[in-house]
Amino acid sequence: MVKRTRFDGESCPVARSVDAVGDWWSLLIVRDAFDGSRRFGDFQRSLGVAKNILSSRLRELVDSGILEHAGHDYVLTAKGEALFPVIVALRQWGEAYAFASGEDHSLLLDRRDHQPLRPLEVRAADGRPITPADTEVRKL
Repeated sequence: MVKRTRFDGESCPVARSVDAVGDWWSLLIVRDAFDGSRRFGDFQRSLGVAKNILSSRLRELVDSGILEHAGHDYVLTAKGEALFPVIVALRQWGEAYAFASGEDHSLLLDRRDHQPLRPLEVRAADGRPITPADTEVRKL
């Protein structure tokens, strides 16, 4: 088996984030946890992933502090819940670019009014919308 490259020593926050949750199974496990999955069998049924891979990814998510193993349940920690905007951003990107026009897909709705969420926006400290052209990376 090929050993995975680690980025936990990188100075880039994106590289370190990918190190923690960049594997597609890990992101889908986090998505399922937001959707209410708690038990190993729930994740396994939803994802159809091999048990050994699921065990490994769950252990990595627990070790990195994203999930907590409480009895038979896996529960998102505060660190895991902080991934909610990441999952929403991936979902919204997928809705815009991964489906043909009119193709059915799941919807993420506000529980209160059952309406879809507004598209996420990146904003400056003063509230104005920001595009990639408005940013720079300063390496320290």
